Amino acid sequence: MAKFELKLPKMGESVAEATITSWLKEVGDTIEADEAVFEIATDKVDSEVPSEVDGVLVEKLFEVDDVVQVGQTIAVIEIDGDDDGETSSSEPIAQDTVSEPVAVAEVEKTVVAAQDTVAPIVSSGDRFYSPLVRNIAKQEGISQSELDTISGSGKDGRVTKHDILSYVEHRGKQPTPAKAATPEAPKVTPAQPVVADKKQEAAPVIASGDDEIIEMTRMGKLIAHHMVESVQTSAHVQSFIEADVTKIWNWRKKVKDEFFKREGENLTFTPIFMEAVAKALRDFPMMNISLQGDTIVKKKHVNLGMAAALPDGNLIVPVIKDADQLNLVGMTKKVNDLATRARDNKLKPDDIQGGTYTVTNVGTFGSIMGTPIINQPQVGILALGAIRKVPAVVETPEGDFIGIRYRMFLSHSYDHRVVNGALGGQFVKAVKDYLEAWDSNREI
Repeated sequence: MAKFELKLPKMGESVAEATITSWLKEVGDTIEADEAVFEIATDKVDSEVPSEVDGVLVEKLFEVDDVVQVGQTIAVIEIDGDDDGETSSSEPIAQDTVSEPVAVAEVEKTVVAAQDTVAPIVSSGDRFYSPLVRNIAKQEGISQSELDTISGSGKDGRVTKHDILSYVEHRGKQPTPAKAATPEAPKVTPAQPVVADKKQEAAPVIASGDDEIIEMTRMGKLIAHHMVESVQTSAHVQSFIEADVTKIWNWRKKVKDEFFKREGENLTFTPIFMEAVAKALRDFPMMNISLQGDTIVKKKHVNLGMAAALPDGNLIVPVIKDADQLNLVGMTKKVNDLATRARDNKLKPDDIQGGTYTVTNVGTFGSIMGTPIINQPQVGILALGAIRKVPAVVETPEGDFIGIRYRMFLSHSYDHRVVNGALGGQFVKAVKDYLEAWDSNREI
């Protein structure tokens, strides 16, 4: 019988790791090809990982809540066939289990090294250490207690490769003052736990007997961190403009039934608005950028993020790739597909990667305008307010008069570090102009 290693697949350009949220199969269970074996969660989306082969699950190498790197082996599946030791993907496991006289010394050395690595450095509580960090700590002689004092810049305060290498780089400079002034050593060591205690006491949970304590979901924590990070990174500025969408309202009302019969899709306002935004981004390419340090990255593709609601109330931003290349039919199908899969929790990691600008429809919840937070590393986000039927001044060649019009507010948030008020205002004005210039006789 041969063995197949089920690895964590690549899930997108910027996704390097994932957390195992649940096992759908247990050791001894029979698995069919393309059948889901376990569920994972990244900082972007949740997903299932299927088996590539038919077989029996014989080993699980990680448990629920473990963080796994892309390419790591997560499970071992026994499949039919001869294990010739050359093509089997489970060859490293065979070396550990088969006792060969030539390799005894190497196996013992590996076991001792593994014990040295695992024994002193372990992940506990909120402190997770990746195998790479633990290996660096072992090589540099960093103890568990010393590693626990290193501040992490990764997700949920995790110690990254950069953190531990930076610590090692400055580590050699620290012992000198410690030896020269030994009384200071005991003062430095307890200082960090005290800071940690203050950090925990900064936001105590105060609840009466009638209050309900609700733990934030993993997605909720990620969104909260992303929002705070965005506000701390970008200099947010807003521009507001009101658009008359009466022509669009009447045109959609006229063609939506025919559109559904022909295309099998509901024609909502969202794809119409997304089309206008995509055109405006082509007119103002410096809104379709990102900022890396002091370098501006001008994006070649117009990939529109579309904020969508999840069943648990959180929001996710699937991306319409090359939105400026789609006609209205293609845009409608793409919008409906992403919205449906978002509601059903069936988005793939690649569906939420690579966005260059984001649109959010706050009007869905009845808001007439909003001040959205920029979706990093983008530099702009547009909020669409509710469409309202209001009295307005209508200008005609024969004179002005008061009429009933359908109007909405567009709220544009942009990063003032690279987008000045003129560009931010001109861009949202271009979106308004495209909406108001809608052809009432447009064919679908």
